[in-house]
Amino acid sequence: MELTTVWFILIAVLWIGYFTLEGFDFGVGMLLPILGRDDRERRVLINTIGPVWDGNEVWLLVAGGATFAAFPNWYATMFSGFYLPLLLILVALIVRGVAFEYRAKRAHEEWRRGWDIAIVVGSFVPSLLWGVAFANILRGVPIDADLEYAGGFWNLLNPYALLGGVTTLLLFLTHGAMYVGLKTDGPIRLRARRLAVQVGVAAAVAAVAFLTWTQIHTGNGGSAVLFVLAALALVGGLLACSQVREGWAFIGTFVAIALAVAGLFVALFPDVMPTTLADGASLTTTNASSTHYTLTVMTVVALVVTPFVLAYQAWTYWVFRQRIAIHHIPEEELAAAG
Repeated sequence: MELTTVWFILIAVLWIGYFTLEGFDFGVGMLLPILGRDDRERRVLINTIGPVWDGNEVWLLVAGGATFAAFPNWYATMFSGFYLPLLLILVALIVRGVAFEYRAKRAHEEWRRGWDIAIVVGSFVPSLLWGVAFANILRGVPIDADLEYAGGFWNLLNPYALLGGVTTLLLFLTHGAMYVGLKTDGPIRLRARRLAVQVGVAAAVAAVAFLTWTQIHTGNGGSAVLFVLAALALVGGLLACSQVREGWAFIGTFVAIALAVAGLFVALFPDVMPTTLADGASLTTTNASSTHYTLTVMTVVALVVTPFVLAYQAWTYWVFRQRIAIHHIPEEELAAAG
């Protein structure tokens, strides 16, 4: 297997890790005012992702860095063509991160309400725009013969891309509700489980429509198998949730998102950004890649560093594996919030 193919697969794995892990904490962030009916319950929700949300974002940083190093032409064209949506995502992630850190600094209701809004918006914007961005990559964008983006912002807002955005938004909401049901106890757990099934039905409809459209447009045999398995995993997760088996329910949405993203990359290969121009040139794993020497060095570094990253992140999830409820919040924090 050529190193260009190896790094295409590795970048796909990094995006799978990002969407499956950051996906549920995006969902928790968007559900903050829905599942949290007072400050104590909202604090419980934030505590479910407090130890892991910044670690989940590492997958995005590594995916972006790996794309820059392994496929610089892909990185350059994508970031120039998708400049505005990627900038909005970046600003949303920055505001969201600041909100997590600053929300508890003061015990005033207005202060916390403002940061809660920042968390909701900072979770909503990436959830929507990541789907729009990836759908446009699959659909193809105007790339000229010089491998440069030749379109505008409004080219990105097409029906297929908007459906992709709605799909990721609903999937992350479902994934987040499943996670809350798995990680909390008491009334929040019951509300989360009920909401997960309701939103999950809408997510399943949107996902089936988007994946079917993708399969017709750019799919192949491998992507078809992965899309079908993803749909089955999502349905299985919803059934498990309805039967109060929250662990299996969360695994169901986790596997569904992972298989769907894998199917998207299988449908895309060997292109990395196809062109919609008749006289243009698509970016492929060959013409967008770095030199063989660069890919070789990157492969050695990845083999050395990756096990440590996986180990510390797995350890974090293991340490903070217990359920959280209102009575776990320290009394002095409750008094300050009052």
